[in-house]
Amino acid sequence: MKIPIPISKTFSVIMLSVMSLLFSPAVLGLGGSAIAASVTGLPDFAELVERTGPAVVNIRTTVKMKDAPATPGNDEQEMQEFFRRYFGIPIPPQPDRAQPDRRQAPPQQDEEAPRGVGSGFILSADGYVMTNAHVVDGADEVYVKLTDKREFKAKIIGADKRTDVALVKIEGSNLPHLTIGDSNKIRVGEWVIAIGSPFDLDNTVTAGIISAKARETGDYLPLIQTDVAVNPGNSGGPLINMRGDVIGINSQIYSRSGGYMGISFAIPIDEAIRVSEQLKASGKVIRGRIGVQIGEVTKDVAESLGMPKAQGALVQQVETGSPAEKGGVQAGDIILKYNGIVIERLSDLPRLVGNTKPGTRTSLTVWRKGASRELALVITEMEPEKIAQKMDKKVKPDAVANALGLVVNDLTAAQKKELKVSIGVMVESADGSAARAGLRPGDLILQFNNTDVKDAKEFNALVAKTGQKKMVVLLVRRGDSSQFVPLKPNSQ
Repeated sequence: MKIPIPISKTFSVIMLSVMSLLFSPAVLGLGGSAIAASVTGLPDFAELVERTGPAVVNIRTTVKMKDAPATPGNDEQEMQEFFRRYFGIPIPPQPDRAQPDRRQAPPQQDEEAPRGVGSGFILSADGYVMTNAHVVDGADEVYVKLTDKREFKAKIIGADKRTDVALVKIEGSNLPHLTIGDSNKIRVGEWVIAIGSPFDLDNTVTAGIISAKARETGDYLPLIQTDVAVNPGNSGGPLINMRGDVIGINSQIYSRSGGYMGISFAIPIDEAIRVSEQLKASGKVIRGRIGVQIGEVTKDVAESLGMPKAQGALVQQVETGSPAEKGGVQAGDIILKYNGIVIERLSDLPRLVGNTKPGTRTSLTVWRKGASRELALVITEMEPEKIAQKMDKKVKPDAVANALGLVVNDLTAAQKKELKVSIGVMVESADGSAARAGLRPGDLILQFNNTDVKDAKEFNALVAKTGQKKMVVLLVRRGDSSQFVPLKPNSQ
């Protein structure tokens, strides 16, 4: 006896058969194990968060009012807007804090007022906490709150603005703390999580992957780039790998709106620990310096100067009395090596010099006038950068423009003495290729390719001998800074 099947059920049976056929491992060209692997291979962060979360802290800072009425902040309004926009949660209207409440007594001297919030993580069981320098910058008091709701008043051990690393201390024992990882072993594409307090929401977990290593965004730190969601309040929180090791400190985001846009940056933990150890020992970070201002070496400059490839750091300025000047470094030199270590990128040099202990004798390999030479100098301690003085732009009129579009004049003896140079000509006007390259009146031209420029007549003669298709490079000084400028004759 046949049992009738409804049409809807018949259709369902047929569609299930077709779907199972179309999406079977054989049709897709995948083994069953491959499909299972694609499902079971997805990360589960729950155990990782349970293990590491207790060591992540919320940091709030306050400032002391000095006999002034409390200035209302935007934190409460921002939180109301945040919940209204993303969760649809109505917040009861609060009193207008822009107008002082006449029923309240005016704030007393040294009364604390909220300043900001951020994140951090506990480094050791005895209470050392790492965060960003900008989280505690300007704070009179720092408070650290754990996930178990305990709150401690913290002492700032030290903060380093150049690396944005700070170390604070709370009084406690047997505190939960994170294991320090090795940021040199991270791989692009590996999963990581961030735990912090975005918008003051404690212990918020976000996840993503490492997008790039050693991203050049700062003078002293190559940062880790991730796509982990990081927002205001996440600053100072840990970036954690799948083994539960902290590999970075979430520090910056790329944003045009102030919110997360898919690009976040973290300070490598190796660099942060090195800084924290100095902060713990002396409360500050001591860095070396040689006293030069440097710029990038472009491909055109390298080719024009006969260098094998574009590398190193171009010396644009040498400070008077600095280790570099005493060691014989000149503006226009290209530093190729520091203590035998090749300078591949511009940012390599300040990091190597900064990590050198003051008083250390070191060596530089520089490229000068078509050849490399060795120089020796002694590192001193870094001090605040000096502001370069502007050069007085005195010119003598001259009517003839050369093939580069430049009108130049000789320097008088008084000008040479004032500018502390023995060679060079001064630009009166720039047109054509020279103007497109950025030259302007008042610039000094010190070298043509690898040849010192003595006067205007010699400079114009060198330009006239240049082939129309050949790129030339000029060593140009503006103010106290010098750089190589490549350009072609105007006929090109």
